[in-house]
Amino acid sequence: FISSHDYPRIDLYRGARKKNGRYFGPYPSSLAVRETISLLQKLFHLRTCTDSFYETRSRPCLLYQIGRCSGPCVGLIPREEYARNIQLAVMFLEGKSNKIVELMQERMEKASAEQHFELAAHFRDQINRLRQIQNPQYVNVNDGEADIIGFAAQAGVYCLQLLTIRGGQVLGSRAYFPVVPEHTEKAEIVSSFIVQHYLHDATHIESIPRHIIVDAKLPDAELLESALSQIAKRQVKLQIPVRGERKKWLAMATTSAKQSLAAQLMSKINMQERVIALQQVLHMKKMPSRIECFDISHSMGEATVASCVVFNREGPVKADYRRYNITDITPGDDVAAMRQVLSRRFKKRKQEEAVLPDLILIDGGKTQLGAATEVMAELGIESVLLVGVSKGPDRKAGFETLHRNNEAPMHLAADSVALHFIQQIRDEAHRFAITGHRQRRDKARKQSTLEFIPGIGAKRRRELLRYFGGIQGIAHASLDELEKVPSISRQLAEKIFAALHDATF
Repeated sequence: FISSHDYPRIDLYRGARKKNGRYFGPYPSSLAVRETISLLQKLFHLRTCTDSFYETRSRPCLLYQIGRCSGPCVGLIPREEYARNIQLAVMFLEGKSNKIVELMQERMEKASAEQHFELAAHFRDQINRLRQIQNPQYVNVNDGEADIIGFAAQAGVYCLQLLTIRGGQVLGSRAYFPVVPEHTEKAEIVSSFIVQHYLHDATHIESIPRHIIVDAKLPDAELLESALSQIAKRQVKLQIPVRGERKKWLAMATTSAKQSLAAQLMSKINMQERVIALQQVLHMKKMPSRIECFDISHSMGEATVASCVVFNREGPVKADYRRYNITDITPGDDVAAMRQVLSRRFKKRKQEEAVLPDLILIDGGKTQLGAATEVMAELGIESVLLVGVSKGPDRKAGFETLHRNNEAPMHLAADSVALHFIQQIRDEAHRFAITGHRQRRDKARKQSTLEFIPGIGAKRRRELLRYFGGIQGIAHASLDELEKVPSISRQLAEKIFAALHDATF
């Protein structure tokens, strides 16, 4: 999206096209958009800051210092020159890279003739970079606007790879793995994907291409073309290429679909092997279908957060992840924190008669395992296997010890598939816990002490901070100085002074 402004900004945009400006896309992912914006910054030095940030600048920001922006906020580039850069960016997004190169060559020659050699060198570098980009990205598919759908199937799993081309450039590729009933024909799968992707998602309607290239004859092709053309308000064709450039790009999309499908299948097979290996190592009667892992994170007892992550036979079940803010314990007491999170987790589950896990992994040694065992006994839950996972010397991976009730500690080989699976689950629990802890800690540290003083609202906080220049100035102020602030009475000044100095009046 390029805004409507004297010095337009370029930015990522989602949703209905309500803002004034020019829109380009669609892009298959936000990553593809960000990469394009980054590229345009490098080539044409366009601003990406918001209008409010732009209007308050008194000196150029870091992006100017690193050569990503031309500094229009402080008048370092004439409006006409910036407009020319915007025009080049638009041409680039429209796929007119060759025309851009020609214009830049003219500018380079003109600058050289006028002996502005540094400017000429700048245009030369831009031309070289554009040519590097053109080689791998340029596609000749009629008018350069098409979506190409590759297809692959194996072991009852299907993959549709959508290759997006706009303005003669590959914007990106994305794999889809639809859930399909058995014995469904390829043409039916592709047809259903087209309907769901373009017709059922309002965000895709405005970006329907002129050509959708497939490798299967669709029985309802004419009906789909009519529906797509009516919604897009221009002719849309479904095509099966037999030769030429389009055939090559369809082959590329199909190859990408096969690779994506292979990665997907490999991931599931690998996970199945890990679950089976874990079952064998722990001598479980059946393969676990649900595994939960608990971890505690804090900084010297501050902002303690517990995490619970869930895995099944196919991998992480992120919808079932949970975080718990731990309170009313001695700071740094991991055992008490583990007791609290398990009590809160399984007391509620028992009341709701929800499905219990087959295995619970506790990040810790015998002490944490003992606490977990006591909690589960108090709740009358006996069917769940509890395993403590303590870290090795210097917290090195591969030296973990497994603790189970009434059994000797277990050390698995560093190359054990079961150990790798346990490490994966534990690391995910740790990642989820520490992310929550940091969020809680940062939120607490960003809160002003003034927020906890009765009678001090947002307006009075603003007046205090403006008068003294910050919380440190307020903390060093005397009672008389506090009372001089507008809307601060003697009584409020005493409350503020007491809160900041741990004093009473």
